[in-house]
Amino acid sequence: MSARRIITRLACALAACLVAMLAAAQDAPEVASGWEEKRAVSAQRYMVIAAHPLAANAGMAMLARGGTAIDAAIAVQMMLNLVEPQSSGIGGGGFLLHWAARKQAVAAYDGREAAPLAARPDRFLDASGRPLPFRATRASALAVGVPGTLRMLAAAHRDHGRLPWASLFEPAIRAAERGFPMSHRLHVLLAADERLRRTPAARALYYDADGGARPEGSLIVNRELAETLRLIARHGPDAFYFGAIAEDIVAAVRSHESAGDLSVVDLARYRAIRREAVCAPYREYRVCGMPPPSSGGIGVLQILGILERSAFAAAGPHTVEALHLLAEAGRLAYADRGQYVADPDFVPQPVAGLIDPAYLAGRAKLLGERSMGRAAPGRPAGAPALVSAPENPVHGTTHVSVVDARGNAVSMTTSIEDAFGSRIQVRGFLLNNQLTDFSFLAEVGGMPVANRVEPGKRPRSSMSPTLVFDRDGRLRLAIGSPGGPAIINFVARAIVANLDWGFDIQTAIALPNVGSRNGPTDIEAGSLYVLQADALRARGHEVRLLDQTSGLHGIERSVRGWRGGADPRREGVVRGR
Repeated sequence: MSARRIITRLACALAACLVAMLAAAQDAPEVASGWEEKRAVSAQRYMVIAAHPLAANAGMAMLARGGTAIDAAIAVQMMLNLVEPQSSGIGGGGFLLHWAARKQAVAAYDGREAAPLAARPDRFLDASGRPLPFRATRASALAVGVPGTLRMLAAAHRDHGRLPWASLFEPAIRAAERGFPMSHRLHVLLAADERLRRTPAARALYYDADGGARPEGSLIVNRELAETLRLIARHGPDAFYFGAIAEDIVAAVRSHESAGDLSVVDLARYRAIRREAVCAPYREYRVCGMPPPSSGGIGVLQILGILERSAFAAAGPHTVEALHLLAEAGRLAYADRGQYVADPDFVPQPVAGLIDPAYLAGRAKLLGERSMGRAAPGRPAGAPALVSAPENPVHGTTHVSVVDARGNAVSMTTSIEDAFGSRIQVRGFLLNNQLTDFSFLAEVGGMPVANRVEPGKRPRSSMSPTLVFDRDGRLRLAIGSPGGPAIINFVARAIVANLDWGFDIQTAIALPNVGSRNGPTDIEAGSLYVLQADALRARGHEVRLLDQTSGLHGIERSVRGWRGGADPRREGVVRGR
């Protein structure tokens, strides 16, 4: 073979490798910004874990005043809106699980965004009926859903709050007026985002005159957000959903170059929904998660239930057998997720059938020595006739875990979907682009897709706030993570590392991420588990090495009180007393 042909083949191989790496990076759940070693933190009375130190401090201030877990979570979320604008805020939505220790009751609050009444199934299709590229829709006003975070937090506060609503906004208002130092992670994400700097208000806030991200440590003052929060603190969430703020949101969406169709009626009619948590046994524990339209509760419970009925317990930590079974259980859970899970107000949900022990035992029998490659959805009891469709990668999410002095707990995951959401900034905050979480195709082969776009519908989510209880009914663990569709795998992997492998919560969170979303088996690049890649390939796995930037935050019961862990892949911190 000539030297030219050898060079040509090497160049082609390198090009293919680069294409594969770029594709994997695009599908990675979150942009990586470094690794920070962290230690477990213990506390006797109460604890807060959030994605930024100022947010965790705000929550602790509420607990120190005698506030509840809900009070702390609201203060944390308001601060995150300011200091972690890429991930969540009042322009987005989320899901919240609450544990009332005295009543021994779990409550699930759905603050997921909703499609405008003008939305139609062909919303993200081109003139020939083909799905638009995700890149063309994620910064589009057509992707903006009706925000739900404030309604969700207000509903939870009415049920479980103790401190005055307005007081919960004080730390964020002060920080917005005085300024906060730009963190390393925020700087990295700002520098990488080409769309946000095209938004005049965001450019003035986060970028210098030449369009470069302001340096790490720069003081960011957001007086517009301070005034917005002050109005909501004074007048409640109605100040957001009616009047001048609502009108400005609608004007920003409708005047955008992509001409969105959100209306003041859409904002005025939005309601948070209190739903029944989805719970099931796992070994000697009881695990509770969010019901649809989140797929997180079902997905985590399915993975755990399938593993319980497999050889996972005998496999041992870090073994190829354990990683194989984690990935295969994930394939089965994600196959069912894609087929069935959607807004229960629009599509019948076979929740009981999907977590039924007999059904999971049948699914577990599909696990073999070799990977099944791509799993087919099962047929649980009550399943409607539906088909699945491809989904888009998403990035901008955060998780908060809180336990208060009375033993009440919150596990809350909130999001604006893509990093910096739609890149549309209004009154100091960013609007979500959550409607790209819908399936772009309304039907496949003449069969309806469960997660298709419909007026007023809430798109499927993977957010997985989770609570675990011991055999005596005591709270054992509160955990969750950002990470787009990979959240389910992140949370399930951390739970088994803690409950089955016996690692403390910080170690369990820091272990490498691995799993499958019913496609390739994803292994965290540069981690210990890369050493198992060839052994997994020998079992038929298509292995991808990529950044698996989870943001797991977990609180576990300890002998002396509580122990918390924050993901070293992000800037989250544990605070406790």
